[in-house]
Amino acid sequence: MKGLDQLPALLAAGDWTSSERLLLRAAKGKGAPASVFYNLGRVMMEQGKMRPAETWLKRAVAADPSHANGWYELGRARLEMRDLQAACQCFARSLALAPADPDARISLGRVALRLGEYVKVREALAPMAWRDGEVDGMLYRAAAELRLPEAEALRDTLWQRDPARALKAVTRASKGRLKLDL
Repeated sequence: MKGLDQLPALLAAGDWTSSERLLLRAAKGKGAPASVFYNLGRVMMEQGKMRPAETWLKRAVAADPSHANGWYELGRARLEMRDLQAACQCFARSLALAPADPDARISLGRVALRLGEYVKVREALAPMAWRDGEVDGMLYRAAAELRLPEAEALRDTLWQRDPARALKAVTRASKGRLKLDL
């Protein structure tokens, strides 16, 4: 679109005010693409304007329902606004559109854990090729809460890899057992 050739330089410089002005002009144009709405939403988020960001990101995914990044950022905006259920739905949609995106997987796992949706935690995180202490901890907590037999093995692996996260995970799980060495 005309005038948007300046946008990459403005974004790189972190000039959010000028970026916002430029994108607002482009968004008012007839037939503005989803990318304009998406970028405007991201610029709003950078400025801490979550309500307007949400509005523009909604317009982005309405214009292009297959915009995985749009769904992801809409989830982040809704999470920032403490709408966990809506954030969870957005992250799930983003993951369905981009199954290889580890950020969407981890974000969905985090929110699902906060909501107590342990099956969803496992569905999001179990397929990950690499795991860190945070992912292992979330998988352990989900398995413990669901009383799955692999909870003990997950807990033991977590203790070996990241004892600090293991302690946090086992003390936050309402079910499961802590192996004591007396």
